Amino acid sequence: MAGHRALVVGGSTGIGRGIADAWAAAGAEVVVCSRSRPTGPGAEALRWQALDLTRPEQAHPRLYELAAGPLKAVCFASVHYGAGRAPFSEVAEQEWLDQLAVNTTGLWHTLAASLPSLRTAAPGLFLGVSSEVAFNAGPGRSGYAATKAASKTLLDSVAQEEDSSAVRIVQVLPAGMVDSPGIRNRRPEDFDFSSYMKPSDFGALARELAVTSGEKYHGDSLVVGGDGRWWSAYGAAPVSQSRSVRS
Repeated sequence: MAGHRALVVGGSTGIGRGIADAWAAAGAEVVVCSRSRPTGPGAEALRWQALDLTRPEQAHPRLYELAAGPLKAVCFASVHYGAGRAPFSEVAEQEWLDQLAVNTTGLWHTLAASLPSLRTAAPGLFLGVSSEVAFNAGPGRSGYAATKAASKTLLDSVAQEEDSSAVRIVQVLPAGMVDSPGIRNRRPEDFDFSSYMKPSDFGALARELAVTSGEKYHGDSLVVGGDGRWWSAYGAAPVSQSRSVRS
């Protein structure tokens, strides 16, 4: 990836950060767009640009600016989970609007902004971070499930439109829960995260996809396990992380 430029939307923490770190380690110049600045080990290798997808009047023009020019790889990892799992009737409309703005409309604009630059790279890679909920739905997560399912189908459709010799579109998702600040905000202070995956579990796949521009995986959704291995969601469906909520 040396000499190539990559863009990670939502790359300051979580899976996006794991992908950004892997691409930077492979030699790419990585621009991370997010609300918060990347911190901790490896942050010095990332170039940060502030971006808040819940403020589209500012975020969308900035996306088009950042995606202009040569781009070898783009990752969309931004996500709005919501305040917590709750029945549909207890969820405020604003939460739904924010989930749409980030999870789906943010992806749409990232695609629209970056596809021309990725086609110029030929082959360029567009990597979307998906979720098992896009396959399984689940109670208490109606807005998150709906927007992630819409995002998956958007990328599936664009993958069928694009010439894979110019742009390759791949989606990745975790086999289990991932330890990240967003998840930690929704757990008790004494919660045990030892069984959770880590963002770095995505490093090996992220590196291979970037170096090969997603060769062999165009149009696929790849599930990543805690040991760093991956497989197609269409060969072994991802396990649901849903749990019952009060009605």
